Amino acid sequence: MVIGRQSKMAQFARRTAWLILFLAAGIASPAAQPDTPPPVVEIPRLSAEPRLDDFLTMRPEGAVAREMARVEGFVQASPRDGEPLSERTEVYLGYDAENLYVVFLAFDREPDKVRARLTRRENVFLDDNVEIMLDTFNDRRRAYMFLTNPFGIQWDAIWTEGEHFDDSFDTLWYSEGRLTAEGYAVWFKIPFRSLRFSNAPEQEWGIILNRAIPRTTENAFWPRISSRFSGRLNQQARATGLRGISPGRNLQFIPYGVLRSWRSIDEDAVNGPAWTSDWADVDGGLDAKVVLKDSLVFDVAVNPDFSQVESDSPQVTVNSRFEVYFPEKRPFFLENADYFNTPVDLVFTRRIIDPQFGIRFTGKAGPWAVGALWADDEAPGEMADPDDPEFGKRAQFGIIRVRRDIFHQSSVGFIFTQRTFNGGFNRVGGLDAHFKLNDNWALDLQGVASATERPDGSTKAGPAYQVELEREGRSFDYVLRYEDRSAGYDTQVGYNPRSDIREIGQSVEYSFRPEGPVLIAWGPDVWASCTWSHDGTRLDWEIIPELEWELAGNTRIGLGHMFLRSCLRPDEFDSLETDRDYGYGRTYVSFGTNLWSWLGVETDLNWGTGINYVPAEGAEPEVANRIGSELNVTLQPNTWLRVDNTYLFSRLTDRASPAAIYNNHIFRSKWNLQFTPEMSLRLIGQYDTTLPSTTLSSLEKTKRFNIDFLFTYMWHPNTALYVGYNSDHANLNLVESHGSRELIRTSDEFINDSRIFFVKFSYMFRL
Repeated sequence: MVIGRQSKMAQFARRTAWLILFLAAGIASPAAQPDTPPPVVEIPRLSAEPRLDDFLTMRPEGAVAREMARVEGFVQASPRDGEPLSERTEVYLGYDAENLYVVFLAFDREPDKVRARLTRRENVFLDDNVEIMLDTFNDRRRAYMFLTNPFGIQWDAIWTEGEHFDDSFDTLWYSEGRLTAEGYAVWFKIPFRSLRFSNAPEQEWGIILNRAIPRTTENAFWPRISSRFSGRLNQQARATGLRGISPGRNLQFIPYGVLRSWRSIDEDAVNGPAWTSDWADVDGGLDAKVVLKDSLVFDVAVNPDFSQVESDSPQVTVNSRFEVYFPEKRPFFLENADYFNTPVDLVFTRRIIDPQFGIRFTGKAGPWAVGALWADDEAPGEMADPDDPEFGKRAQFGIIRVRRDIFHQSSVGFIFTQRTFNGGFNRVGGLDAHFKLNDNWALDLQGVASATERPDGSTKAGPAYQVELEREGRSFDYVLRYEDRSAGYDTQVGYNPRSDIREIGQSVEYSFRPEGPVLIAWGPDVWASCTWSHDGTRLDWEIIPELEWELAGNTRIGLGHMFLRSCLRPDEFDSLETDRDYGYGRTYVSFGTNLWSWLGVETDLNWGTGINYVPAEGAEPEVANRIGSELNVTLQPNTWLRVDNTYLFSRLTDRASPAAIYNNHIFRSKWNLQFTPEMSLRLIGQYDTTLPSTTLSSLEKTKRFNIDFLFTYMWHPNTALYVGYNSDHANLNLVESHGSRELIRTSDEFINDSRIFFVKFSYMFRL
């Protein structure tokens, strides 16, 4: 069998298939169509390329500019759904054989209050911005998003209906923007080579145009995209007139080279940890892309460029009961990642640590969408000892995904994942479905089964299920979710914090909408869930009521309380002899605002009780007093400097005494100096310390300071020069005694345990 040797797998697959077919026939009737047909814009073919200069008087000037189709009449989705946008907005559209052209004229009666900064690509959402969405297959399921601020700084993404946007998508397009005496003008040039669409001689696409004004909290669209309904693409307009266009012969090659000089501690060296270094480590590789039949894409990566020039955002990992999720940042895995998304998280590519070769095939043909990925991973063999049978061996990862569109914005699909290493394997396969029930309600289902065989011959297997019913609307939102992970279920390609659970949870949210000049909306939100093991033991339950207020200036205030219970078991904690139940909870207050153009603030403060999951050796976990906070402050004092500051704090204290179990502080300051749209200098300093009690906690005292410099000259996302330096200091000391070495923690002494200087260059050839 494909996913295992157990005959129960076939029974599981048949039952899941019958369940999906039953729901498709009996529940998921086609969603209601709009009462009126969508508006249509016919995009003309232009005699030449339009220029931004043709529009700087805030009106089309010259023959080519006057050939373009004009669109106006933007309508708010928020804060006042259905009302006209307060500021006049005109959009001009046209195309030639190779590109789509879009010009936004964003008028403003107070042009000096337009928010516009020279910033890094994609850091644009504190500014005024305009956007176009293109559903190139016109299937109301997936669309390209292209957005800029008034200076033409770019952001792009893929919008998937029901999942919202994935901003990991990066492609080649061109933009310019200029402030004017009446507002601002922005010019887009989107190559057809950067899009995927059918090979029909005459195209009809879905189209949505958007403008956001942060100081008034207005978000407006053409055509009207009402927040009374779930989704955007079911309300899109039609773009016609696109004839004789194609992505064409699209071959893309992106070679890269890296020169590194580094020094660090090798903790796995013979006779104990030792210093290791290389003053001139040269590396390189190649990413290649071939577009087949306009809409199918084949990617090959040889020694792929997986170096991370973007660092992970800080997260609290101290006293975490389950694995902390860090999102993927590496380009090869990010592109078209939405093709592999399913309700159960079966593809978590950070499991692939050090790949040397990878291939990917993605695309859409008619109602069928397909995705396949294979990559190797040297990391497991590199981490093994030289005398270990695993030493030098590679893990192999494979993923296959197929999805078919049915009904109106509904789909059914299949996924299979596999990891093999040293004679063992983990395989997961299953079926899933998404049903758009009507304009507000959607249903997602998935059933999968896993089979695992370890190198020693031992096996385990089991199914997992997930069902989610969701309603989205202007005032009333609702979610009902059921998850089931059997004890034998395991995914070594996906993300699964724990198995042997059954969990049911629901969220009810209602918003009252006075839509006044200060108070826009307010209302309650209640989340409740309960988790059991398969033997019927209640593991966790939580009830979280919250009140939230939405105010002018993108300001939000939240107040809530978490009522929590958890049952910890001996298989989780050796110090427990039997199951033990804990009751705890905490109150929290959250606040965020972008009221001022130069300042953005987000903060959260919570206090109450929590469980000490890291007690002293031999002691049982206990409920302790807990306080935690997060503060994010963004400063933008001028058009070229942005400073993002983050402070995370958590503390547990003993309930029987004022003694602290631990204090954890994380402070991060990120400075970005943008000299031109292409050239920037980024500096990051981060300090992280954990100060535990020697009698109440098993944690080590850790102090770490990291500094990061990165100079970037980016012509576009695939052609860029990076020059960087990273240095890490920790409270460690390398001690040598009688021929062996040991790393020990110190109280205040720091050593520079790793540092690296690198120069990296990549260039895209598009044929």
